[in-house]
Formats: sequence, C-alpha cells, structure tokens
Amino acid sequence: MRPETNFVTRRGAPVNSWSRNRNTVRHTPKSLGSISGAMIVGVLVLIVGLIYVAQGTKATNYDYELSAIEDEISELEAKKEDLAVEKARLTSIAASQDSTVAANMDDANVAGYAEE
Repeated sequence: MRPETNFVTRRGAPVNSWSRNRNTVRHTPKSLGSISGAMIVGVLVLIVGLIYVAQGTKATNYDYELSAIEDEISELEAKKEDLAVEKARLTSIAASQDSTVAANMDDANVAGYAEE
C-alpha cells in the first residue's frame, strides 16, 4: 500500500491520484531542525555580542583621546609656568643693571681663604 499524499495541480484543484497529462506538485511542510535553530540563535547572540564590544571599545577610545589631551594640557601649563619664571628672572636682571644701588656695588672677588 502506498501512503496517501495530497497533490495539487497548477490550477489549484487537489488530486488524490496520478492522472495522465497532469502537472502535479508535491507540497511537504518544511521546518527547521533543532540544530539549525540552535545555530541561528547562536549566530544572533554572536552578532549582538560583537555590537556590544564595538560600542565598548568606542567609549574606551574616547577615554584614551581625552587622557592624551589632558596630558598635553598639563604639559603646556608646566611650560607656561617655566616661561613665567624665566621672564621674571630676565626682568629682574635688567632691572638690577639699571638701579643705582647695583651700580655702586663692588664686583665680587675672592678676598682670600681662612688659614688655620
């Protein structure tokens, strides 16, 4: 005995037996297996994980850029302070050369050494 199958002609009328000169199409329900379903879920989880990691690394890159900019700012502030000290030293030298007190001072020479 043959298992009973339903065939549908191209015209849409169901036919239960083979007829001569008829185009028949066999329709069987298709479904995914358990392995295929698990693989699809795994791929989806992998894609979501990659998106999450990409967003996390983007935030980390911003932190590194911000840290580099802050380091550059602190370095430039230190140079500014050094230049302010240098400016004060140079202006004090120029001011002391023009003062009358400095003009009346003697040059520094070694007067001698203490003997025992």
